[in-house]
Amino acid sequence: MSRPDSVPSAAGPTSVSGPSAPRTSRRKFMLTAGAAAAGAAVAAPAVAQSTGPVAMRWQSTWPSKDIFHEYALDFAKKVNDMTGGDLKIEVLPAGAVVPAFGLLEAVSKGTLDGGHGVMVYHYGKQTALALWGSGPGYGMDANMLLAWHKYGGGKELLAKLYDSIGANVVSMPYGPMPTQPLGWFKKPIAKVDDMKGLKFRTVGISIDVFTGLGAAVNALPGGEIVSAMDRGLLDAAEFNNASSDRVLGFTDVSKICMLQSYHQNAEQFEILFNKAKYDALPEKMRAIIANAVEAASADMSWKAIDRYSKDYVEMQTKDKVRFYKTPDPVLKKQLEVYDEVVKKKAAENPMFKEILESQRQFAQRATQWENDTVVSRKMAFDHYFGQAGVAKQPT
Repeated sequence: MSRPDSVPSAAGPTSVSGPSAPRTSRRKFMLTAGAAAAGAAVAAPAVAQSTGPVAMRWQSTWPSKDIFHEYALDFAKKVNDMTGGDLKIEVLPAGAVVPAFGLLEAVSKGTLDGGHGVMVYHYGKQTALALWGSGPGYGMDANMLLAWHKYGGGKELLAKLYDSIGANVVSMPYGPMPTQPLGWFKKPIAKVDDMKGLKFRTVGISIDVFTGLGAAVNALPGGEIVSAMDRGLLDAAEFNNASSDRVLGFTDVSKICMLQSYHQNAEQFEILFNKAKYDALPEKMRAIIANAVEAASADMSWKAIDRYSKDYVEMQTKDKVRFYKTPDPVLKKQLEVYDEVVKKKAAENPMFKEILESQRQFAQRATQWENDTVVSRKMAFDHYFGQAGVAKQPT
């Protein structure tokens, strides 16, 4: 696929002044300027015709059948449509060019022009990247964390973070995810000790949290989890949501899902551009991309509500999955272990500490406002649909 190079604009005439400036007659200057303008007028259409649309080859970190890859395609279509075809993004599934965990390096080097994933997948490059989604978010949900990113200093901190590891990328977090399940198990988790010794899949800071709960953790991309469970390499695993978990085949290897967890309470997706490729785009096109990111963020959250709720019902009725609420003592222990983990990492990593404190300050006022302001939706649910919930406490 062709990748037109960025061509710098020609410099205009330089103003020369001072005692050593050459003396040029006004007539000669006007004739020269007129000839140059005429030449530019003739040349401009030829240049515009020769460049054509900008083509970008992207990869997601998701299998083609996952709804997450669909979200990546949705974003690309929005950009392609909004630019009228002047920018054409093609999105390949995970593994088409590089493994899922290799996306950041591939985009930074220009092997790929961009990609769609999550920042927690870059945990091995810089642990602080996992703070965009891995953990309790100081009580914020994913949309509030995005508010911190855009208006509370997160955007500037993320650019600083990528610069510190030499990543030649432009990152645009978007797409707030609902709270993710504790995971899929062979039997319900009734107490903290039930986690001990389990061969468990997770990623990011959650690796440290589940290790602190006693699990033996293995980090795997989404597309490799079910086969590992099927072969007995994993006893249990978490991924993300009802639709992804169902299509990836979790219901074929487990019939027990524990809902609610603090390990990834506030995660979002990441749109990633190669910085040189992005900076070479016209300013108008970059503005369209910025608006497409926000449009895709809203659309993703609406689609998620529709699709996840449908698959949640079908997993109960068709796949015979039993859902349980994670017991409060397990949730409380997650918070305690998380606090220990981030305290240690903040002592080792100044940027980790800076980001953590920025989130905490934003969350303190944002969650106070939310808790004081937002009425209980559970009361309304109980009023209209009854108090009997599907997810029971394990015994």
